[in-house]
Amino acid sequence: MNRAFVPEAIARAHREEWARVIAALTRRFGDLDLAEEAAAEAFATAVERWPADGVPPNPGAWLTTTGSRRAIDRIRRESKRDVKQQEAALLYDDDPPEPLGAVDDDRLRLIFTCCHPALAIEARVALTLRLVAGLTVPEIARAFLVGETAMGQRITRAKAKIKAARIPYRAPAAADLPTRVSGVLAVLYFVFNEGYLATGAGTDPVRQDLTAEAIRLARLIRALLPADGEVAGLLALMLLTEARRDARFSASGELVTLDEQDRGAWDAALIAEGHRLVRERLVAAAAGVAPGRYQILAAINAVHTSARDMRDTDWSQVVALYDQLVRLDPSPVVALNRAVAVAELDGPRVALAAVDRLEGKLAGYHAYHAARADLLRRLGQSQESRGAYDRAIELAGNTAETASLRRRRDQLGQRP
Repeated sequence: MNRAFVPEAIARAHREEWARVIAALTRRFGDLDLAEEAAAEAFATAVERWPADGVPPNPGAWLTTTGSRRAIDRIRRESKRDVKQQEAALLYDDDPPEPLGAVDDDRLRLIFTCCHPALAIEARVALTLRLVAGLTVPEIARAFLVGETAMGQRITRAKAKIKAARIPYRAPAAADLPTRVSGVLAVLYFVFNEGYLATGAGTDPVRQDLTAEAIRLARLIRALLPADGEVAGLLALMLLTEARRDARFSASGELVTLDEQDRGAWDAALIAEGHRLVRERLVAAAAGVAPGRYQILAAINAVHTSARDMRDTDWSQVVALYDQLVRLDPSPVVALNRAVAVAELDGPRVALAAVDRLEGKLAGYHAYHAARADLLRRLGQSQESRGAYDRAIELAGNTAETASLRRRRDQLGQRP
């Protein structure tokens, strides 16, 4: 055995097996705290033993068995565990579990538990990143610009609420599945967007670790629910967005907008995979299955990533897709994005009129002022455009985006 490969094997096992081990232990012992502690101890034991004993043929089964033993040890040491856990200890079988398959229901139950609607969205995100994605508390705290102690308390309170509210560790009933799946997808999209364009002073403009985790978890949900159109739509949306990552920032760290990006730097493999998923959903739509929000957003991104040049974009199709989206989600942000597309089809004056109607709802949103500034610039209204850029810069929370807005503002020239 080459011991040099053991750390890599442990790291791979952590990526691939952490959620499985947590899920299996939670199902057996009914306690997220106990499951997390026992899983962590199992991985610590692997660090100690695998260099000497070798990497086991089935790392997941080894880790689950070891974690179960550690959990039993804790139960025996702590006399105040409830009856269910005591019975689990008595029923403990020392035989190793069956090998874990590529997909198992335990992980699905774990994700639905972490994303239960009884929890605040911040708690759902933190629990998902910790128990499903396997990020450490310091990593999660850095991602969302809070202290480690505060993040640790947030996670602890969320697990305590699950226990106190007796939130069941199970996938929802069939009748509740659509609503519950949408909650899970909202958490994953939240995580992805925070990584895609990170907010807050002093942070990196993009958090690749968060976008990668969101995509990985979306792939997991896709494997667990292969027939769900919105799951496929969200995964496609993430892939087509992530494909443009390397072209989104200049050498100086400035955000590069879609019209200025080097399309040759886009990731062709991610685009191809995203397009395959979009085509799959188009077939379903042709068969009478109405697309949801994420599927439409993915289709919009597919149109953008199909064009070799910004001028080749099929803007009529983009606007038609936004018309569908507005019917599903008549939010002012969707209306703003539609107006930006309308500018390419019907001109900036028509788009500006649509944007100005949104002022009362989006006055505090930096993208509203950025879009308005660009439309005013295209109409030759430099002074008004400058004022809109100033407001967008004031409200923007991303350093790379702020740099891009400043450059565009400064290109207007000095005030007369």
